[in-house]
Amino acid sequence: MLPFLVFSQIKKSNSKTKSAEKLLKIPKNDSTFVNIWDFSKDFVLEMKYATHDNFLKQQVYDCEVCLLRYKTVVALLQAQRYFMERGYKIKLFDCYRPLDIQKKMWKIVPNSNYVANPVRGSVHNRGAAVDLTLVDFCGNELEMGTAFDFFGPEAAHDYQLLTEEALCNRKMLKKGMELHGFKIFESEWWHYNLETGFSEKISNFKWNCN
Repeated sequence: MLPFLVFSQIKKSNSKTKSAEKLLKIPKNDSTFVNIWDFSKDFVLEMKYATHDNFLKQQVYDCEVCLLRYKTVVALLQAQRYFMERGYKIKLFDCYRPLDIQKKMWKIVPNSNYVANPVRGSVHNRGAAVDLTLVDFCGNELEMGTAFDFFGPEAAHDYQLLTEEALCNRKMLKKGMELHGFKIFESEWWHYNLETGFSEKISNFKWNCN
């Protein structure tokens, strides 16, 4: 059973709420940063910036961790349930991103269609954006028409010159995410922002890998 389902049930019983909150590590403030794997191991992680397999061609994260605001995690848990009922899981490529990393990305690709200007900051820097795709229960990625971090018109949501399979998969991903509080980033099929994401403050902390 997913944590948000457990939480919705335990709220009915005040006597059990305190112990369950401790078990699920539910923060008092829904803007608190949390590790998504503390709430569900069903998410597949392939944090690209913890590897050299990214457009920077360098590792800029010390380890593979997905941190997000708690409210973002709650929305993702709901989206995950939606996709799992249909035979798929969410695979995450990037979550919270420190502002210093955003500045490095902007130096390489100073184009706001693909990389947020660090002066304004990205929703990633606010812990309220995710880069993701869908996989089947064997871990195979669904066809989406381009790879992650492909900087070209083919990556845009409104690009139609793709296979029927890719178009259907993008449509399914978009529907599931929008139903659960996320909105698209027009030029990147993999990027979704929590609807209230820009209301959060920009952060620049790095996580502890120990």
